[in-house]
Amino acid sequence: MTATRNTVTLDETERSSQMTQVEVLLGLANEVEFFTADDDTAYADVRVKGHRETYPIASQSFSDWLVRRYYEETDRTPSAAALVSATGLLQARARFDGAKRSVFIRVGECDGKLYLDLANDKWEVVEIDSDGWRVTVDPPVRFRRSRGMLSLPTPTKGGDINILKQLLNITSDTNFILAVSWLLAAMRPTGPYPILIVTGEQGSAKSTFTALLRRILDPNCAPTRALPRDERDFFIAANNGHILAFDNVSRLPPLLSDTMCRLATGASFSTRQLHTDREEILIHAARPIICNGIEEFVSRPDLADRAVSLTLRPVPDEERKLEREIWSEFHAHHPLILGVLLDAAVHGLRNFANVKLDRFPRMADFVQWVVACEPALWPAGSFLSAYCTNRDEVVEGILDGDSVAIAVRTLITQRGAWRGTASQLCEALAELSSGKDKQANLPTCPRALSGKLRRLAPSLRKGGIEISFDREGRNRNRMIHIIHVTPGPDAEEPETG
Repeated sequence: MTATRNTVTLDETERSSQMTQVEVLLGLANEVEFFTADDDTAYADVRVKGHRETYPIASQSFSDWLVRRYYEETDRTPSAAALVSATGLLQARARFDGAKRSVFIRVGECDGKLYLDLANDKWEVVEIDSDGWRVTVDPPVRFRRSRGMLSLPTPTKGGDINILKQLLNITSDTNFILAVSWLLAAMRPTGPYPILIVTGEQGSAKSTFTALLRRILDPNCAPTRALPRDERDFFIAANNGHILAFDNVSRLPPLLSDTMCRLATGASFSTRQLHTDREEILIHAARPIICNGIEEFVSRPDLADRAVSLTLRPVPDEERKLEREIWSEFHAHHPLILGVLLDAAVHGLRNFANVKLDRFPRMADFVQWVVACEPALWPAGSFLSAYCTNRDEVVEGILDGDSVAIAVRTLITQRGAWRGTASQLCEALAELSSGKDKQANLPTCPRALSGKLRRLAPSLRKGGIEISFDREGRNRNRMIHIIHVTPGPDAEEPETG
C-alpha cells in the first residue's frame, strides 16, 4: 500500500515538474515573434546577438535556441516531453494568433525591392532598389536557411563583369552574355527562369563551370549533385535551395524533363504526410536550373524552348589550371563580381517598367528583366540577339535529332502539303523511312504520333512547317493538315511567360 502511494506521489511530482518546465519555456517565448508562412508553416523570429534570426518552430534550430535560453535562466535543461509540449503550443499560437508573412530562401522581394540573403552569422541581407543596394540586418522580408547553405561574401563596388569571363571556360561573347543573363534571372525570387544546359566533351571544365555559376549567388556545401530519380526528390531539392545544379547528365527521362519545365515557371507538388491518412505536404517552387553533360540530353521541344544551351570548348593541357588555383582566384574576385550583378539589378529595377519590345518571345518576363538590366553591362540589344539565336539553334538541334521531325520534313519537301488521318500519316512516314533503325524510331500507334506532332508543332513552325488538327466529314474524323509556312518571328505566337 505504501509503495503504491509513493508511486502516485512520484508521478504527480514528475507531472508538476514537467508543467513547470513548460510554463518556463512559454514564458521565455514571450520575447519571440511568431507567424506563419504562405504554406502554413509556423515560424519564430528570435533575437540573437543584436540581430534577428528566423526559424521554423518545428526545427532543431528553434529547439536549440529554446533549450539554450532555458539553461541561461535555470542552469538546467528541460525534459524532452516539456520541449515537445511547449513547441506544440507555440505552433498553435503562431497559426491562430500570428501574422502571415512570405518566407524566402536566398532571394526575396517586397514592395518592389529585391533582397539577397548573404547567409552569414550576422544574418545580413542585401537590399536592392532603383536607387542602389546596401547591406542591412533588419529587412522587411524573412529568409529561412536549409542545411548545406553557405555564406556569400559582402559585395563591393567597382568591379567589371569581364572579371567573370576570365574565370569561365567561355571564348564567345554571345555565350558569356547568355551565362550572365541566367545569373541575372536567378537574382529574382520568381520565374520564369531559363534552364541552362551546358555541354562539352571530357576536359571542357563543365563541372567547374556549373559549380562556379552556382557559387556566385547560392553557394552550397554540395554545389552540384546527380539528377534526382523522381519528381518528389526534385521538389525536395527545390524546397531546400534556390539554384539547382546537376552534374554529368547523360539522359533526361520524360517525367523529369516535364518537371524541369514546370519548375522553370513555377509549380506545386503534393504528397501524403507521413503517419497520416488525410494530411498533405505541399511544396511550391520556381527555381533556376543548370545541368551539364557530354551528350545532347535535351530531346523534348518544350524543354528546348525554355533552355539556354552553351557548348564549352576543350581546355588544352597548356591552359589547364589546378582546381585550387581557380577557386582561389574566384574567391578573391567574388565580392566584385557580386557587386557588378547587384549594380545591374539596380539598373533593371529602374528601367523594368519602361522596357518596350515589338514582340516578346517565350519566357517573356525573363527577357524583359535582362533587357532592363543589360545597359549596365553591355550594349543594348546584345542579349535579345544572342537569346533568340540560341533558342533557334537549340530548337533546330531538337528537330535534327528527332525521327518524326525528320520524316515530316522529308514528306513536306516531297509533297508540299499533306492532309489525312493519323493512321494514314503513320503509313506515309513509314514508307519514307529506309532501314529498320529509322522505322523503329517512328511511332506505330496513331495516337502516339498525334501526341508527338503536338509537341513538335511549335518547333516545326519555326522551321517553316505548320501542323494543324481538325475534324471533317459526317463521322467527324480527326484530320492532320501539314503545310509550308514562312519561318521567322511572325511564325511564332508571342507569349507572356
